[in-house]
Amino acid sequence: MADGDVNGVSHDLTALFSSDQRDFLVRNNGDQVPVSMDAFLTDLVKISSLSGKIVGIYFSGSWCGPCLRFTPKLIEVYQEVASKGDFEVVFVSSDRDDESFNGYFSKMPWLAIPFSDSDTRKCLKELFKVRGIPNLVVIDSDGKVATEDGTTVVMEHGVDGYPFTHERINFLKEEEEAAKRNQTLSSILVSRSRNYVVSNNENQIPVSELEGKMVGLYFSVNAHDPCVEFTSTLVDVYNKLKEKGEKFEVVLISLDHEEEEFKKGFETMPWLALPFKDKTCEKLVRYFELSTLPTLVIVGPDGKTLNPNVAELIEEHGIDAYPFTPEKLDELAEIEKAKEASQTLESLLVSGEKDFVIGKNGSKVPVCELVGKNVLLYFSAHWCPPCRGFTPKLVKTYHDIKAKDNEFEVIFISSDSDQASFDEYFGEMPWLALPYDDERKKLLDRRFKIEGIPTAIAIGSSGRTVTKEVRELVGIHGADAYPFTEERLKQLEEEAEEIVKGWPEKLKHELHPEHELVRTQRHVYCCDACDETGHGWSFYCEQCDFDLHPKCALEKKEEAKDEPTTVEGFVCEGDVCRKV
Repeated sequence: MADGDVNGVSHDLTALFSSDQRDFLVRNNGDQVPVSMDAFLTDLVKISSLSGKIVGIYFSGSWCGPCLRFTPKLIEVYQEVASKGDFEVVFVSSDRDDESFNGYFSKMPWLAIPFSDSDTRKCLKELFKVRGIPNLVVIDSDGKVATEDGTTVVMEHGVDGYPFTHERINFLKEEEEAAKRNQTLSSILVSRSRNYVVSNNENQIPVSELEGKMVGLYFSVNAHDPCVEFTSTLVDVYNKLKEKGEKFEVVLISLDHEEEEFKKGFETMPWLALPFKDKTCEKLVRYFELSTLPTLVIVGPDGKTLNPNVAELIEEHGIDAYPFTPEKLDELAEIEKAKEASQTLESLLVSGEKDFVIGKNGSKVPVCELVGKNVLLYFSAHWCPPCRGFTPKLVKTYHDIKAKDNEFEVIFISSDSDQASFDEYFGEMPWLALPYDDERKKLLDRRFKIEGIPTAIAIGSSGRTVTKEVRELVGIHGADAYPFTEERLKQLEEEAEEIVKGWPEKLKHELHPEHELVRTQRHVYCCDACDETGHGWSFYCEQCDFDLHPKCALEKKEEAKDEPTTVEGFVCEGDVCRKV
């Protein structure tokens, strides 16, 4: 095996793939693969036959989910390109036993390093610095590495990426940019083999019939709950626009893996779709730089992209978001500002007859009794590890604040998956909650654009939003951050500046005798003494990436060194401060 830098080196394929005992690779002949690849096999292919060919070295394993999803795509490309006679793939297995290798390899139409030759497989992984799979390294006809990221090239460009050189990829990117500049509805939706979209009764509708209309390209996965929920909203908006005679159409771009799921979802939709597993679907994912689901891209009557995603606008405003123009977006933004200015606790928490939250014993607490208080809306769930880590801190903060100001309350907004989980988790909390699976949760999620949990939002005594960053503020300041206003945070900042003035700029510490620690402002870090998260100031060694909380650095330095010392919340044993 050759060794050294893989870039710019001309590799001898025989040296790459052979061993002292073997000058061949193996290929399935279509028969059942035997239990032992060495017992009798298939076909043996001389490595020398690869000379002058473009060769993809495919590192993969049957146990790897991403590999199982990528391999069919690579097979599709291989079957189209291999007919040219100048392309081959060599499978380098990461499987752990013969049986797994044989079962996986039996589905592949290309060559492989015999599973028994573990030394060659190991050397190839080391030579090409394979850190994860699937990984496709492409060697050009001169033996040089064309790309070490063939997986991405195949995923993004498919057969169009052949021969997988940097020049070809750059050409495709330039071509795609030109296509965006000259975009039409046909350039987006029509392919070489198809100039139509389909209805859910299997009729073929020419794409030309959609020209001049406003078209929404709906990227969705039917098994994805947010997509299911949004589909229902979009159906309502679509039907209302049709009733008004608006020239609006929707085309589903399904990303479902199973045709049954595609059909199940599509049959509930009154609009059109690209055929299931059409190659254009994946092309459009890349073309529109899809980052979330559901996504509804709006293409204007002129064929240009008007808005990259109006799903959130439709969820919040329904039909009022139409026609999704910049002018309409400005109008909606003004409406939002007015809504925020007039926000009250009741406007947030009262919906129809739902005008209460619940206490620990299930009692109903009218929202009107909370008006005038400072309230935290706590979005959390029992199944979420970060939530379970943060909740005890919030419980302590809650008690500390309540001891100072009884006009404070927290309301738990649950994302739990069942009533039992909600009950168990709520049982650990000393505050109030919305009932489990309450319809108001969805309204609050949309109102505050909740994208992750735990999230805590402070609502002031006036009912206006104070801040959405309560989780971070509690982590840094605890109860001292209350009532979470800008004025209070500025005051804390001024107090901290006065305290910092009394700290040394540098110090030596026995936990890190190699270098001096420098007083440094750090956004977030983990203290190497107590393992707790720190924010703001640290005594830091950049060279070693070593942090100490000021408390750990300074108090340890001031204490006598011959006796273990207990600091509130911590015990120092030997050379480590540990949380009690």
